[in-house]
Amino acid sequence: MKIGLGLYREQLTRDNFQFALQAGATHVVAHLTNYFAGKDPKIDSGDQGGWGDCSADKLWTFEELSGLVGEVRAAGLKVAAIENFSPRFWSDVLLDGPERARQIEGLKQLIRDAGRAGIPCIGYNFSLAGVYGWTRGPYARGGAESVGFGVPGSTPPGPDAPIPDGMIWNMRYRPAVAGAPSVSVSSAELWDRLARFLKEVVPVAEEAGVVLGAHPDDPPAEALRGTARLVNRPEKYDRLMGIVDSPSNGLELCLGSLQEMPGGDIYEHVRRFARSGRIGYIHFRNVRGRMPHYVETFVDEGDIDMAEIVRILRDENYQGVMIPDHTPAMTCDASWHAGKAFALGYMRALVQNAAALGPSRSVPADMAAE
Repeated sequence: MKIGLGLYREQLTRDNFQFALQAGATHVVAHLTNYFAGKDPKIDSGDQGGWGDCSADKLWTFEELSGLVGEVRAAGLKVAAIENFSPRFWSDVLLDGPERARQIEGLKQLIRDAGRAGIPCIGYNFSLAGVYGWTRGPYARGGAESVGFGVPGSTPPGPDAPIPDGMIWNMRYRPAVAGAPSVSVSSAELWDRLARFLKEVVPVAEEAGVVLGAHPDDPPAEALRGTARLVNRPEKYDRLMGIVDSPSNGLELCLGSLQEMPGGDIYEHVRRFARSGRIGYIHFRNVRGRMPHYVETFVDEGDIDMAEIVRILRDENYQGVMIPDHTPAMTCDASWHAGKAFALGYMRALVQNAAALGPSRSVPADMAAE
């Protein structure tokens, strides 16, 4: 197991690379779409105009990607993945629009360039509504600011609020067209779009030596903003992987999202996903509660036994990267860095002592049946 740190575009600096190294990380997951800015970036609910305007984004080039790899390497780290395509790059792949064929070719070139640059994984979220509907409040230990869904007494954005024309995944990818209908998609349509996407790009990714890691829905609702959700149950990851049986058709395994989903045993699911060898990297995040009511917590205070997760990953010989995700903001002048430093220290202690954590406390399904 390796420990990494996710950095947003404006955070891809020498100082933050040094911070990651000092906190015990060996890898970086880079967000190149500029949706969270500033020294202490915060996840937004997505209702006040979304996460920004990406309409001017140009496809990332080999030179940009290889330059990033070189900068990270010079700081003593490695790039584990880039996370999320700009909505500008694949809006019509998601919407099944007229520019779909051209955008697919662009994504293929991006994947080839990432592989050539030495980037082994690209995380993506095949979703129209994206991450939406949260509220922010003092939900974590000691009143630390975090986010939650369906928190009693809160006033979240309306889950049925339509997606405005020209927006997808909480970002504006083109100007709105007056009078255009709002976006909608059924479950069958969304799965069909995903299947066509995977069948076209996974062979390219396999040839390039790149894993495409699918992030599950967050929140894992049945529908959001008039659009179906895709991976809102753990077993739907199996359906996704079954579309193209390839090591390049993998998972961006978010522990918090899995735990938020109704039903199921997260430990059993993590075990079999790790055993499949299809995990691109892991979001090591904890939550308290499940749909339709949950809050994000510090890594050590939620419903998931994170030590048990590490035992399972140890037993299944997981050699990939884990990064902290959505850490609560601590009360100080560097709230983002403090939250990440706490999570990284906790993760590093677990990984360094994985062999001493004792046997797994969750029984694998195949052993339980004997």
